[in-house]
Amino acid sequence: MTATLADKLAPYGIDYVDAMDRFGDNAELYERLALKYLDDAHLVALQAAMEAKDYSEGYSQAHALKGVAGNLSFKDLFQCAALVSDALYAGEYEAAAEHMPEVERTHNLVIQGLEAWKDGRL
Repeated sequence: MTATLADKLAPYGIDYVDAMDRFGDNAELYERLALKYLDDAHLVALQAAMEAKDYSEGYSQAHALKGVAGNLSFKDLFQCAALVSDALYAGEYEAAAEHMPEVERTHNLVIQGLEAWKDGRL
């Protein structure tokens, strides 16, 4: 049995079934928008803000990353970005910093999945 695209993307934290519900089964639109995430700069900006201890900017970037991840059905990244966003909003800066490695890990996993999809390896 051949694995479906949803099965192939799932290990990367990408919920293709949810995305198709969200995008009205428009696979071409979803693919185009999902692959644009390869150029997304929210994580880099979040990392810079956290390093500079600019928690207001960090919150803005974490919140934006959470929104992008949620809209594109990157479930694991969404959940991790939400932890950072919520912690920063609550002024729990140390807790936010503790969640950053998981945000970075889930982001990198999504990137790996998207690159494999883009390159036809899925």
